[in-house]
Amino acid sequence: MSKKTTLRGRVFHDQNEATRADDTLSVAPLPVRVVVKRMVREHLLPMKSYLLMSFAAMAAVAATTGALPFLMQRISDEIVVAKNMNSLYYMPLLVIFITSLKAAAEYVSSVSENYIGQRITAELRERMFKALMYADLSWIQRTHTGRFTSSFLGDIGAIQSAAGITIVGLGKNILKCIFLIGGMFYMDWILTIAAAAGLPFAFHQLGRQRKKMVRSSTRVFQESGDLTSFVSQALSGIRVVKAYGREEEETKRVASAIGRTVDFSMQANRVKAASGPITEALSGLGIAAAIFYGGYRGITGSMTPGEFMGFITATMLLYQPLKALAQLQTTLQVGVAAASRVFAVIDNIPEIQNAPGAKPLQVTDGAIRFDNVSFGYTPETLVLKDFSLDIPRKQKVALVGPSGAGKSTVLNLILRFYEPMSGSISIDGQKLSETTVASARAASALVTQDPFLFDDTIATNISYGSEHASREEIEAAARTAVAHDFIMAMPQGYDTVVGEAGNRLSGGQKQRISFARAILRDAPILLLDEPTSALDSKAEALLQEALDRMVDDRTVIMIAHRLSTVKKADIIYVMDSGRIVESGKHEDLLEKNGAYARLYETQFGASEKPARKRTKRTARL
Repeated sequence: MSKKTTLRGRVFHDQNEATRADDTLSVAPLPVRVVVKRMVREHLLPMKSYLLMSFAAMAAVAATTGALPFLMQRISDEIVVAKNMNSLYYMPLLVIFITSLKAAAEYVSSVSENYIGQRITAELRERMFKALMYADLSWIQRTHTGRFTSSFLGDIGAIQSAAGITIVGLGKNILKCIFLIGGMFYMDWILTIAAAAGLPFAFHQLGRQRKKMVRSSTRVFQESGDLTSFVSQALSGIRVVKAYGREEEETKRVASAIGRTVDFSMQANRVKAASGPITEALSGLGIAAAIFYGGYRGITGSMTPGEFMGFITATMLLYQPLKALAQLQTTLQVGVAAASRVFAVIDNIPEIQNAPGAKPLQVTDGAIRFDNVSFGYTPETLVLKDFSLDIPRKQKVALVGPSGAGKSTVLNLILRFYEPMSGSISIDGQKLSETTVASARAASALVTQDPFLFDDTIATNISYGSEHASREEIEAAARTAVAHDFIMAMPQGYDTVVGEAGNRLSGGQKQRISFARAILRDAPILLLDEPTSALDSKAEALLQEALDRMVDDRTVIMIAHRLSTVKKADIIYVMDSGRIVESGKHEDLLEKNGAYARLYETQFGASEKPARKRTKRTARL
């Protein structure tokens, strides 16, 4: 029995293989006709001029290919048999003309194939990334980021191959088959039927291979996604890996994922590689039948040597497009499976979107109200239960309580990262569900406990979300966030690149840049989720002063475990199990000797409270 380990809602068996029961990208492949019709409608029709040029080139390639057997027939009959000197002079020129025309058409067809594939790749990646950016946070979190990365790169690459090679190659090779088979029927229809004797068996075998290909390519995608996730996880948590001496275990886990990826890739490649030999072997039967029957007719005098040579040439030329079509079928099936996963992302409809008639949120005071709100990240477990909360206008409010009490959930709901299951949330009397999502989020600036910085300059990170801010405004925000001095000490100052996720900065430096970003946004509501958790006492005190200066004209909601940061809050709400159990100012809550007092004593000990009480008794005396 394998042991399950849960990591942020993601389950691993033996820490090696990810379960896929709730994976949003593990979808059944769509029918081929559905994918093809959609690709044509959404991506190919807008490129009509290139398609017309491509099809013209395909037709030219097919026509010149179909002309070669007749050319061989005339060369054999007129030059070899009839000894016609005139034919000896113009036939080589005709061969040069036809092959040159065929080569030019092949070039145009190849360039068109590549262009169409690249355009489709670019359009699909842009659409997929946009869909991911606008998708619900809950939907994103149900799937490994490695799966999305694998789909964004690998799946769309498979679609490019299927779209470029299959659509152009399909047209070109089908036209070749039409011209060649038409010519063969024109030469001798009985001989043509004899040559095609092996095709039904080939199609039957290719149908069986197609089903295996779909299964194998799906597993390759899943294992590649897991591999990407494992590598990304190990590198992101490299400090933890080294601190706990888990280098060997992480290496084994990635090696196991690599092994599974190789196994399923080889399985898929074996299936794909089999399509060519199957077609080749069964086509050989047809060619052998044509040689036997055609040779017999040549010996008996009912077929000229030129007709026999032309027919055999057509049969040999037909082998190449038939083999290509057989291989294209497997490429098409891989592309269809990949397109099904990409379309699953593109077609995802966010649950959180503008309601009909939604209006922009107009924030004047920043008063926030939760009215009997219930919410859970899963339907079975509620985080907030009939939760009601009134946050007065332009007040500094603190939410405190044990882990899991629902504090961060309150911020998530204000930002409309999630929607309440019941009840309503309003700002200045406007229900958030009746306002636009963009305006609701624009009304707030967020500073998280674990700040995220992009691999860009400090100035760009501070101005993220405020792209039109001047350098003076950026520096003013940094000064307010007590960040200007350490930024100026950097080699390039505000133009210093912070590295991936800000890994070239300390935790406190990242936090202060994140705070400067929120200050620069100048939103009427400021949401702080453990904003001083990574700061030392001096920086925390300076940042607290900056925060006090900002409170006058905005509503501030601060989540804090360090109760020293909430003493000056206008109102402190104590949460437990999704409910408000106490509220008031710091001094009043200590006097109540309730939940807040117990939290305070846990952090600072019982000595301060008795000291306060003795002071009050002395004052009364």
